[in-house]
Amino acid sequence: MLAAKRIRLLHTRRVVPPRAPLRPTPFRIAAASSGGISAGATTAGARCFTSSQRRDDSSSNALVKRPRREEEDNDAIPAEELNSVGAHEQQHEHAVISTFDLFSIGVGPSSSHTVGPMRAGKIFIGDLEALGLLEKVKTIKITLYGSLAATGKGHHTPQAILLGLEGSDPETIETGTIPSRYAAILETKSLLLGGRHRITYDMDRDMVWRWDQVLKTHPNGMRFSVFGEDGDLLATNEYFSVGGGFVVNEQTKVDENLFYKGVDKSIVHGARLHQGHTSDPVPGAPSQPADPIQPPYPFVSGDSLLALTRKHNKTIAQIVYDNELHFGYSHEDIHEKLMRIWSVMDDCIRTGVSSAEERLPGRLGLRRRAPMLYRRLMRGFYPGLVSPHLPQLGAGESDSAWRIGAPEGFNGREEPSTSSEKAKSDNGNGFNRRISASRPTRVVGTLEHPVTPMPPRKTMIPAMDFLSCYAIAVNEVNASGGRIVTSPTNGAAGVIPAVLKYIIEFVSDDPEKSVVTFLLTAAAIGMLFKRGSTISAAEGGCQAEVGVACSMASAGFAACMGASPETVLQAAEIGIEHNLGLTCDPIDGLVQVPCIERNSLGAVKAVTAAQLAMASENVYSVTLDEAIEAMRLTAADMSVKYKETSLSGLARTVKIPLTVPAC
Repeated sequence: MLAAKRIRLLHTRRVVPPRAPLRPTPFRIAAASSGGISAGATTAGARCFTSSQRRDDSSSNALVKRPRREEEDNDAIPAEELNSVGAHEQQHEHAVISTFDLFSIGVGPSSSHTVGPMRAGKIFIGDLEALGLLEKVKTIKITLYGSLAATGKGHHTPQAILLGLEGSDPETIETGTIPSRYAAILETKSLLLGGRHRITYDMDRDMVWRWDQVLKTHPNGMRFSVFGEDGDLLATNEYFSVGGGFVVNEQTKVDENLFYKGVDKSIVHGARLHQGHTSDPVPGAPSQPADPIQPPYPFVSGDSLLALTRKHNKTIAQIVYDNELHFGYSHEDIHEKLMRIWSVMDDCIRTGVSSAEERLPGRLGLRRRAPMLYRRLMRGFYPGLVSPHLPQLGAGESDSAWRIGAPEGFNGREEPSTSSEKAKSDNGNGFNRRISASRPTRVVGTLEHPVTPMPPRKTMIPAMDFLSCYAIAVNEVNASGGRIVTSPTNGAAGVIPAVLKYIIEFVSDDPEKSVVTFLLTAAAIGMLFKRGSTISAAEGGCQAEVGVACSMASAGFAACMGASPETVLQAAEIGIEHNLGLTCDPIDGLVQVPCIERNSLGAVKAVTAAQLAMASENVYSVTLDEAIEAMRLTAADMSVKYKETSLSGLARTVKIPLTVPAC
């Protein structure tokens, strides 16, 4: 076996003052000794270059099957042995990241299995271009590990990686072109790297699925390797999709988490490239000047965040807003970006409730329910569906355009046909209306029994019904691969938009202010979970997705109701406490069952949690920090079968195709 000469591409962190030109130089090339490294060996997280290792295509087909023990990677371990939840976050000095890294615009159905892999593919190609290697590439080999391999097919991971390698980005890709582009790659067996360099690509040969192995950093690992004309290994790198669309690798998992999230390395502000590595102060030593890179209000826990609000007399939203200013955004930038996020969320709800498609993609043949649910609510908020005379909502519009009332009477009953009938029936107040029965009532059960059967009736709680409908609408768009906001993940993307829409339609007198307050407050809670535990279902099950989203939405709702920071944190605690232990067992690996309904229940639970916190008057037994730590421990103890692998739970007991009940 030939020895491989290997060159590692390391990253350097360049400190960029807030007003310095924003062009960090992230790479330097250092020659490493070639001794002691045999052909085929890999170093986790390093970019490696060689001119002597040759690819053996004759054995690559065998790798598509479950790998034999002698074929396993030295860097990989059995999936069940990885239990270091959130290890990639523990070296961070504080929890502060940008709100616009936590809430990012992408495509469905998964942030960790779709958005992250697409970003990883684009990053890898960008690095090859920067080093002048792209034109030398003839073939590429992609290896998926752990959860990415177990449920990647249903989560559109292959599509995401291949289109990322072709230069597409989750935020800008035209979602309607994804199926046809992917089909063309499979049919022609060719891939257009970076949108300009065409190579041969055979899915059966060049993508390896190692569902029973994981790389040591994170369950969602992937390895890209490119080869030259003679089969020589040109470059290889490993990436980890750690949830919420964030992509890291071994070398960059601490300092450049957000650097990789930003993708375009030339425009990422220096303050977003790391989360601090300053040493602890030495007693008696002179005080050091403040690090200009550090945000003005760094926090590491709920307690430290609460202390900041008390010390500076600020709300949680104000703390996060001021940190965003330090990241290089202007007041106008922050407002525009927040309104853009809400606009995409709102458009996603609108798309979901107005869809003309009957079923979601996939073997389940699951029927869409949001359009039907929305029409049953009698009067909607979007034009052209039920009430075409209503004005259209949009981010940044005037206050009068935003302030649209909820359905009259909050009971969803039919209007009288004439004004005189309306006056007689409800005195003009919207109540006591009657609906004529369209068909005889059918009672189930025998009437001649001591316990007589209850006659069927329909009860509506309109505000909550809209809340559930909105959440289902978002997740049906997500399941079909549409445009989505990771909030904080795609699998839980329906909770936060549904609760925010609920606030705007039924609660708020100042919708734009509510959008800003809600998103900034929710972002602070998401930061705490990302640092203290995880937002990846592959690490923590669904408690890390719907559970965290419920907690974030609870906090945002309480903040919009004018609750104190302490009450806001308590709302967040209630939101996660009653989601602890929630498993991720998607049927057939699709983000559909139980994911869609779970988002609906998560949204309802978020509002209830906030109301409980506000009624408790700061009397509680469990703090948010304690609940986050409990979630981390629960995730570490949870079997890998319940961490987005579809190996147990509903994924095992439910037979396909499903029997879908009438909605």
